Amino acid sequence: MSTARKWINVSVAMQSAIVAPAAITGISKASEGVVTATNTLVAGEFVLLTVQGMSELDGRMFRVKTPTGSNFVLEGEDTTAFGTFSATGSTFSKVTLGTSILTATTVSSTGGDFDFLDTTTIHQNVKTQIPGLPSPAVFTMDHIWDVSDPGLKAMKLASDSQAQRCFMFTYGAGGQIMLFNGYVGASLLPGGTAQQLVTTKTAITMFGRPTYYSA
Repeated sequence: MSTARKWINVSVAMQSAIVAPAAITGISKASEGVVTATNTLVAGEFVLLTVQGMSELDGRMFRVKTPTGSNFVLEGEDTTAFGTFSATGSTFSKVTLGTSILTATTVSSTGGDFDFLDTTTIHQNVKTQIPGLPSPAVFTMDHIWDVSDPGLKAMKLASDSQAQRCFMFTYGAGGQIMLFNGYVGASLLPGGTAQQLVTTKTAITMFGRPTYYSA
């Protein structure tokens, strides 16, 4: 039986630092993809990939498994059926998720809906279709309005600079996590209703696909 989860004890961490990109010279097609790149990574650290050819990995975050001086494993990521890797322009960067977003009171997600491609031929009398591509996913959050809060200040800085940031949602202590990279929108304009909290809204538009881990 699956585990039911509540929006309680959920932590949201945002990128606080990112190391300059380092070249990737290879990524295997395997049940867990192995990245060939000179590194000093430690198991459990997080990386952001920029990948050519194997586009399924481009712009995504992963947790590092069994790193050595020349390889590291993309924990849990089956690359067997992915495209063919190209070293030109492919890089990884270690990400530190040290900024906590502590003011959120609501979270909602939109997007991720698939369009459909019509595959009906002139010989058929019932239409057929296949799924196409999903629309970009967007997380919208309401926050307690506090322009001095470090997390909100960091989100506004990312918004003002139109820079991508990495995020991690953790569902309870030691619980499941979601990693993704995206663009932040945060004006910090206040809003609300009479006698209620002054709030502000932020939005994160996901770039690429999320990565999930069970713990």
